[in-house]
Amino acid sequence: MEKESDLRKRCHINTNEEGDRFVGVKADTEDAVVYFPIGYQLPDDEMDLKRDVLHLFQVLAEFTNVSDKVLAMKKFEAPQSVHFPINAYLETINYYMESGYYMERDSVYKTSDRGNIDWARTIQKQPALIQANLTPVYTQYIVRESAPNENKEITRIHTHCVYESFEKLGWLFTPYMPPKPTGGLDVKRFISILTDKLGNTNNDKDKRLFKSMLDMLKYMDENTSEKQFYFGTDYFEGVWERLIDRVFGIKNKQDYFPRTKWLLTHGKYKEKYPLEPDSIMIYDGKIYVLDAKYYRYGITGNPNHLPDSSSINKQITYGEYIYNQKQIPDGNLFNAFLMPYNAVKNFFDIHDAFGNIGMAVGDWKNNVHNYEKIQGILIDTRYLMYHYTGNPKNSIIALAQSIESALAANNGLLPQTDEAT
Repeated sequence: MEKESDLRKRCHINTNEEGDRFVGVKADTEDAVVYFPIGYQLPDDEMDLKRDVLHLFQVLAEFTNVSDKVLAMKKFEAPQSVHFPINAYLETINYYMESGYYMERDSVYKTSDRGNIDWARTIQKQPALIQANLTPVYTQYIVRESAPNENKEITRIHTHCVYESFEKLGWLFTPYMPPKPTGGLDVKRFISILTDKLGNTNNDKDKRLFKSMLDMLKYMDENTSEKQFYFGTDYFEGVWERLIDRVFGIKNKQDYFPRTKWLLTHGKYKEKYPLEPDSIMIYDGKIYVLDAKYYRYGITGNPNHLPDSSSINKQITYGEYIYNQKQIPDGNLFNAFLMPYNAVKNFFDIHDAFGNIGMAVGDWKNNVHNYEKIQGILIDTRYLMYHYTGNPKNSIIALAQSIESALAANNGLLPQTDEAT
């Protein structure tokens, strides 16, 4: 029970302020801390908490790219890349907890009346009864069986990898620590042995284990002097955008990008990169232009933590392009910012997966079209991180209803025009 409470003490919800933006795990030989993104509500149950930590690692492994895996270091220090192979460590732990150490097996032979017959040895060593037709009959055979051999190289490598993986991440699973392996850790030789073994293995479970151990050893070979390890990102906004796009977005969103070009008096025309909205959601014949904003407003309630004018103007431009080019009826085109929040604890007395906090408009527009009124929608962080797999239809329906309901409610926030008065 002590270890379970230790896990909760090691979990931190970041604020996304300067110096507190990392999401993932940082650890050294003494301790480890798991950092969750803003808006995340940790579950009360310890088993659920362990599941959430592992799920955080899964999300980061799937949704971070090379540019995300860079840690902002102290001033005047070069940024540090993060290439810790966390899935390899977890696979090694899982295999050990399910099956124990990997055991290579030797062939052994014995005399029996049944089994996997080795005919060459049987003919050489067993007497035969000769039948009337001169064919031999054997009453006993030399049969081949397999027996574990704990001294084989792959087993020795596995004991080293199991100890290494439990030393770094075993605290997520159990207070148990496997015994320290005997014999030296010859990383380069182990890599060579595993590479050869992997190329001659057909069993899928064994291949996963060998690949994981190989990834671990390569990481250890490249980081021999590192006492700390990191897995995660200082730039979770990229993960937030990709999560939103995975759950709600269509694949061909480029069809909805407004493009520009230079018409030159000399030389070829130069087409510029298009403006790209984060996501385009389509449901029930309606189009929703979504901009994922990993901003702090849903946590702080501070208006300074809302999208700025450039973001608002770009979002209006997206909507205007779609309205004019795609000939979408005004009642079928909507615009929204999607920001993180905690549905359990917040300033807004909102407790649903999606919440409405107002809308953004531009003074340079008449604000008569739906797309000119960008709805501010909060999404519970934990909800989003658990709903990117499977069929997202229910989430899409819920977000569509939230945006449309917000628009209807927020229209009353608009100042009355002279014509209206």
